[in-house]
Amino acid sequence: MNLFRKFIYPAMIIGLFCSFTATANTAAPHSLKPTVILVHGAFADGSSWSKVIHILQKEGIKTVAVQNPLTSLNADVTATQNAISQAQRPVVLVGHSWAGMVITQAGIDPKVKALVYVAAFAPDKSENIINLEKIGPKNKFKPQIEKDNQNFLSLTEKSVEQDFAGDIPPDQADVLAAIQGHWAAATLSQPVTAVAWKQKPSWDIITQNDHMISPALQEIMASRINAHILRLPSSHVAMISHPEAVAAEIMDAVNAVQAAQ
Repeated sequence: MNLFRKFIYPAMIIGLFCSFTATANTAAPHSLKPTVILVHGAFADGSSWSKVIHILQKEGIKTVAVQNPLTSLNADVTATQNAISQAQRPVVLVGHSWAGMVITQAGIDPKVKALVYVAAFAPDKSENIINLEKIGPKNKFKPQIEKDNQNFLSLTEKSVEQDFAGDIPPDQADVLAAIQGHWAAATLSQPVTAVAWKQKPSWDIITQNDHMISPALQEIMASRINAHILRLPSSHVAMISHPEAVAAEIMDAVNAVQAAQ
């Protein structure tokens, strides 16, 4: 009996503990909600997702906002890939505007299980923004875009208020104008080399009052990627003017991914 207590019993306890731990570790990923990675577009930065982040975090969703350099497609894809590599769970990858190009390419990572496009470009392989703008009816609005001596693009304050963020208070639009990310003009002609939406489910939020990307073009792109579509009476920055609706659509993707595990 003493021998049992001294050697065999402790070994049994350790064995049971190790078995329980291994089982728990195996099961854990299937019980965890996916990580949401938010990728901002041109003329913006990661703070543009602030309202959506707050809502998702209240729902217990691990959320990360990428800070794109906006210097090239490859640079932005690399920044997004770095965020994906740090995720410990399956990923729902969300892109606004220009970042639709980014998530289309970066989303081929096996960790990415769903894509959410928010007023975003959704290209096919070898397409760039110049190609995409020719697909749909010509945009009747003319955002005021300036180019500096380093070939980076920015919006005028007036255009931020009228075209980029026409449905938020002017004082908030002025802040967006002040913190906007300057966007390399060369990106307009840089094509995607991989297309994640052909293998992965997609959601698409179409902004019906958009002056930056024609709603008609958004409809065409959403249809051809066979996306789950949500239409909002929003300007280009739906994540700021309609954060609850945008967060709900992202949550729909999160729930679908979790259910499929």
